[in-house]
Amino acid sequence: MSAAEAATLPVRALDTLMDRTLAPGYSRIGFEVRRRLPGWPADPQPGALAGRHVLVTGASSGLGIGCVEGLARLGAAVHMVVRDEVKGERVRGQIISRVGDADLRVTRCDLADLDDVRRFADELDLTSVHALIHNAGVMPPERTESPQGHELSMAVHVLGPVLMTELLRDRLHSGRTVLVSSGGMYAQRLPAGDPEFRLGEYSPSVAYARSKRMQVEMLPLLADRWSFDGMVLAGMHPGWADTPGVRESLPTFRRLTRPILRDDRQGADTSVWLAATRPAPPTGRFWHDRVPRPTHLVPATRPRADEVARAWAWLRSATGID
Repeated sequence: MSAAEAATLPVRALDTLMDRTLAPGYSRIGFEVRRRLPGWPADPQPGALAGRHVLVTGASSGLGIGCVEGLARLGAAVHMVVRDEVKGERVRGQIISRVGDADLRVTRCDLADLDDVRRFADELDLTSVHALIHNAGVMPPERTESPQGHELSMAVHVLGPVLMTELLRDRLHSGRTVLVSSGGMYAQRLPAGDPEFRLGEYSPSVAYARSKRMQVEMLPLLADRWSFDGMVLAGMHPGWADTPGVRESLPTFRRLTRPILRDDRQGADTSVWLAATRPAPPTGRFWHDRVPRPTHLVPATRPRADEVARAWAWLRSATGID
């Protein structure tokens, strides 16, 4: 081990300790501590995304707003992909009032509706997309189905993003795609036998976490599939952020943790960094606070090979990406 490597050991140990003990690493405390430690990856250069087009789903609330603002400050032309265009235009105006002269464009797409995803891809008037950030999220209080009959969390977090990326892969040549996941997925196994949550008592938080686990387990397979186009695929989790979903669906958790929850900028930081940093990050990794993280913290959540194969077959069938 070199002297330089030895010098980084205490920093890496502190980072890992914060990550494994959750509260210090997932909170705003972890973000603020890490960015002051030696070895924190450099910020993208000013104007790093000038002339580049970036798509952000779920762009009109929570982390989506933080993501759009961060990308706009780097010079990107940001396409705010939203369900509600009126709300999107209002948020667009708010961001421009803070950022100044920014190229922000609002466009409609419902990620839960695979037919609407296909329409969106057909109508998108771009020949090249530098990055696609899948930030849209839902946590319905009861089991809800998409227009195609899929459980809503799985439709919005997995099926819609995968189909949209597949349909745009020729325009994402040598580009980057980011799946915004959740640290909650660490508590769940891959639901290979019941991806639609038809069995057992429905739980909003469990359905949410299961869909995020699905994202992460499919990450290597999708990265391999899209690598032929030179695309970089990354998963990330934002830590504990004060998002509308947390406020509406997890009020007790928010009440207990509100002083240490991350704001939109802190939660979106790694998404923006993954879209803009140079050289491009390696594909197929799972990130938190600009560092690759393990996808399992305990052996019990690791799926068998046949479970991964079943989930992959379901995903391909549901999206029609064979």
